[in-house]
Amino acid sequence: MKTSIATVSISGNLREKLTAIAAAGFDGIEIFEQDFIADAASPKEIGAMVRDHGLDITLFQPFRDFEALPEPLRAKAFDRAERKFDVMQELGVPLLLICSSVHPKSLGGIERTAHDLFELGERAAKRGLFVGYEALCWGRHINDHRDAWEVVRRADHPNIGVILDSFHTLGRQISPESIRSIPGDKIFFVQLADAPMIEMDLLYWSRHFRNMPGEGDLDVLGFTQAIAATGYSGPYSLEIFNDYFRGGNPTTVAQDGYRSLVALLSDVGHAQPDSKYPAPHFPARSQPDGISFIEFASRGEEAKALAKQFSTLGFANVGTHVNKELNLWQQGNIRILINEETTGHAGATWNARGTCVCDLGIGVSDAQSVATRAEALGIDIHRSSPAPGELSIPAVRGLSGSILHFTDETPGLGDVWQVEFKAKENAKGVGLTRVDHVGVTVNFEDMLSWSLFFTTLLDVEKSPIIDVIDPDGIVRSQVVQSADGGFKITLNGADTHRTLAGSFLAETFGASVQHIALATEDIFETMRALGESGFATLAIPANYYDDLAARFNLPDELLKGMKSLNILYDEDTGGTFFQCYSQVIGSGFFFEIIQRSDSYTGFGAPNAPFRIAAQKRESQTKGLPRISR
Repeated sequence: MKTSIATVSISGNLREKLTAIAAAGFDGIEIFEQDFIADAASPKEIGAMVRDHGLDITLFQPFRDFEALPEPLRAKAFDRAERKFDVMQELGVPLLLICSSVHPKSLGGIERTAHDLFELGERAAKRGLFVGYEALCWGRHINDHRDAWEVVRRADHPNIGVILDSFHTLGRQISPESIRSIPGDKIFFVQLADAPMIEMDLLYWSRHFRNMPGEGDLDVLGFTQAIAATGYSGPYSLEIFNDYFRGGNPTTVAQDGYRSLVALLSDVGHAQPDSKYPAPHFPARSQPDGISFIEFASRGEEAKALAKQFSTLGFANVGTHVNKELNLWQQGNIRILINEETTGHAGATWNARGTCVCDLGIGVSDAQSVATRAEALGIDIHRSSPAPGELSIPAVRGLSGSILHFTDETPGLGDVWQVEFKAKENAKGVGLTRVDHVGVTVNFEDMLSWSLFFTTLLDVEKSPIIDVIDPDGIVRSQVVQSADGGFKITLNGADTHRTLAGSFLAETFGASVQHIALATEDIFETMRALGESGFATLAIPANYYDDLAARFNLPDELLKGMKSLNILYDEDTGGTFFQCYSQVIGSGFFFEIIQRSDSYTGFGAPNAPFRIAAQKRESQTKGLPRISR
């Protein structure tokens, strides 16, 4: 099974695009006419250059406004086609894409269109070339893949087939089930794209808002399953028109594309294991069961201050590493590490960003199978050489320089805390039981990459993106979580440094984890205990509680208790939610203490504007960078 991507999908000149596409792992490219015309090399030289990168040219496109034209336009269209055939032969590409006409003088008609394609097939056959016909969803006469297939069926020529594009089918909300009746050998090419559901002109939607499979809301999996059922054996290709992608890093976009495509093709295989569909073979997604540990890189006085913060939170230093400057702090099922190593990943992270989260542990059923899947998706494996007394824990390199370790309860790996750490004091705690979620802050343009990373690697779902109001801008937020809610990551996308999230990114040079939410069964008891230990909470203004009394039917005593402890409140149809925040630490990091009741599934989003405003009041003047550590 060959993988391919259209050169229009990523930024750069043709040579930059080829380098990025080859490095990502694709087998071939759809070469856009504009890309090769803009290059100074001849078509023959460009074809050789593509192959030198280890790539095939799977498709040449686009050829527009060909069919069902009156004379003399019809003769001119065939002349244009012959010129395209000349170029194709020099490039060494066997297949031309013709998109259904939008020409204002196109006459339409199934029979007329079929006749034109038959004649074109005759001309293509003389050169050993093939033509694929695609229904643009905004086509003047043909805008449905079912009509395109009828044209191809009536043309009845071995060198004429249909090209299917998921956006053109799903964007019109056409069921892909009809595809199953098309013979696989008459499908010449398959293009895949996802998109968010937006009520918008089809052409504008297609040209600006497509994204990778799994990044949008279209049923690309169902579409691909229908294709697979036909016996189609040709390339699966990405054709993505997206303003951010065409202005972004070509290497990153190509990697995301490969990851999304391979994950999709594997999903199809796992969904129909008994078919002859040649799916990529690697483990299916594993559902994570939570955050198993959080590791901070720190040093010197900063490490001491961090340790003091954990102490006020009720954590105890329960162990020291047998070989490293690494201390384990624990409370309930929460494990937090402070790494003061001057070398390795933690050392490099601290040198670049100061004290910050450098590593996350994710609990899964089979850590090695997750690592195997990651490698198949083109995710870099983090390799290390364990010293005596250390275990080899599967790990990958995440985005923004992060490391993710995967832990499980298998013999050996499940004993890591006993094997690698010398026990110290016992943890008593203040009622904190587990990590509810981790808040990851990213540049807005990177949100799709982060979401795709988690959804392709693990069995998790993503929520719709919502807007969070900062006094100085908008932050987009999306949740990635397991079906049972045991694993939750909030992705917060900032597009200006003036927001609290953007300031954190700027001051830490791109650190990702900005806050950690810790769960308790009784937030009032926990917060009273934390107050006695010296934990400083974020001050919430009285206006908030006056508004709360107006919005919810809460007892006066409850409101009074919340106000005294700076506890915020929310509820939904499932239950209630209490949350309390630490003051901002360092360059913008903070802790959150939460209590979920019943089946509340949210994250207190209505409280975010008030929380952010309070944090900014307690922080330094907005827009001013930190001078030094």
